[in-house]
Amino acid sequence: MTILVLNSGSSSVKYQMFNPEKKQLLAKGVVERIGMAGAMLTHKPFDREEIRLSGEILDHKVAIEYILSILLSKNHGVIKDKSEIAAVGHRVVHGGETFSESELITSDVIKEIVRCMDYAPLHNPLNLKGIRATQALLPDVPQVAVFDTAFHQTMPSHAYMYGLPYVLYKRHGIRRYGFHGTSHLFVSDRLSELTGKPLEEQKVITCHLGNGCSAAAIKEGKSIDTSMGFTPLEGLLMGTRSGDLDPAIVLHIMNQEELTMHEANTMLNKHSGIQGLSGISSDMREIEEEYNENNRAQLAFNVFCYRIKKYIGSYAAAMGGLDVIVFTGGIGENSSMVRDLVLSELGFLGIQLDDKLNRAGEKGEREISIKGSRVKIFVIPTNEELVIALDTMRIISKNN
Repeated sequence: MTILVLNSGSSSVKYQMFNPEKKQLLAKGVVERIGMAGAMLTHKPFDREEIRLSGEILDHKVAIEYILSILLSKNHGVIKDKSEIAAVGHRVVHGGETFSESELITSDVIKEIVRCMDYAPLHNPLNLKGIRATQALLPDVPQVAVFDTAFHQTMPSHAYMYGLPYVLYKRHGIRRYGFHGTSHLFVSDRLSELTGKPLEEQKVITCHLGNGCSAAAIKEGKSIDTSMGFTPLEGLLMGTRSGDLDPAIVLHIMNQEELTMHEANTMLNKHSGIQGLSGISSDMREIEEEYNENNRAQLAFNVFCYRIKKYIGSYAAAMGGLDVIVFTGGIGENSSMVRDLVLSELGFLGIQLDDKLNRAGEKGEREISIKGSRVKIFVIPTNEELVIALDTMRIISKNN
């Protein structure tokens, strides 16, 4: 069995092809600059060299045609016929309150994805473009939607409700939804395998730190709180997103700077966060390089780590204790500086980082807490695409 995983963005389609039964990646790649000059497909079979192809790729349907062609290619492909694709799994950012798990895509499911577009206007319309293009190109192949929000649907109402008039929740669905669900799910499940202890018996905080960042409190195997909210803007400081702030600030800046709604949204999502504070870059690697020489780089780094520290403390309180912290994502997996500052002064919670293990420069799964630390600390690389492939296999098996 092979499963094709698609993640459709505004001008790109990322893809991975899996044998989910063996958890084996067969090929991966991305089509970039869709609808623009210089559009390109980058393709990497698991056992061969990466190749790049340029072409006139006007829309998502053409992009997926390119993907299918390269997957079927005699020299660069990994399948011989489209019939070998058992199903396609699509990343869909927002499933609202309707979807607490992945779903076989039907006309009713598409209606709900459309209904959730107001919640994720930058993501759901593009995810849907990928779905409709694939349905046109592979009409007989089952399609599955895997929602970023589904994992967090176990949150209790006291965690997901905002202090706004209740009628806004009833009319418009204003509540915390949370995102990065497939990542938090993957690393928490993998943690259970690594420790040999059921997740239901552990209190875990997972920190997904990349260009987008979120933390989740996982108690008895379920997400009970997460830092992202109604949109992915809330919570931790991110590459270009502000994270938590006083909502009156937005109103004040819009008035003072005479910003439109669109301009304010762009400022908060594209020009804030690490980029906005440092004035250097949204890339943590560049911030770390400038840390000792540039005060604003130091400021951005310190604010970033302080926010994470606060969430760890609050989630330990929310769960009534803490057994494990997991770091994942590009920053979480690779930055020993971030992990060091985040966990400093948290010894009172039983968190004891092993400096040597933390800075060893190793890659992959590893424990970085000292022997005997009451709270264990792990680095676990995430694999959201594998989660999508496995969930897609589960859904189509259930519906056969």
